[in-house]
Amino acid sequence: MRPMDDFEDRVRASMEASIAAKQKLLQDESMLKTTNDVVNEIVKSFKAGNRVYFAGNGGSAADAQHLAAEFSGRFYTDRLALPAEALHCNTSYLTAVGNDYGFDVIYSRIIEGIGEKRDLLVGLSTSGNSANIVKAFEAAKEKEMITIGFTGLTGGAMKSASDYLINIPSTDTPRIQESHIMVGHIICQLVEEKYFATSNP
Repeated sequence: MRPMDDFEDRVRASMEASIAAKQKLLQDESMLKTTNDVVNEIVKSFKAGNRVYFAGNGGSAADAQHLAAEFSGRFYTDRLALPAEALHCNTSYLTAVGNDYGFDVIYSRIIEGIGEKRDLLVGLSTSGNSANIVKAFEAAKEKEMITIGFTGLTGGAMKSASDYLINIPSTDTPRIQESHIMVGHIICQLVEEKYFATSNP
């Protein structure tokens, strides 16, 4: 087999694995319902004057920042900004708390400071076991916030800590993250449509 043939096979296999994870999501009626419920919760919270916070680590931090920007910037339509924020963007805060208290509390501590009842916290963790996300969800519960977990197959420790769980049917980190962005984009699109359908743009 020529090297290029092997390369093409590997590219094709990765694409097929990504499609397969999404096909499983598409066939999961309970996951479709959960996605719809999340959209409705976010719209309800925005209408009540609440905020949506996002948290993740590594690639999931990039995804958290990406999805927050879809709300605070725009998705498809020109409209007012929506109050959404990724919690890792203040590097002075992140390094100070990580250094003084430990990396495990970087998100729970800021939730203690700024979280309000009926705000939403979206945590992204492919394993579902990221300690700082789990602790942030615990802090959010104390604040009577709504928690939405984006995880991989099992949900990990976040499964029991999430009011809503979007657990991608895969154990492969890249495939999970690809599906997180897909579902996240769908949620952003539908929230934008529903919120501004009944609100002044």
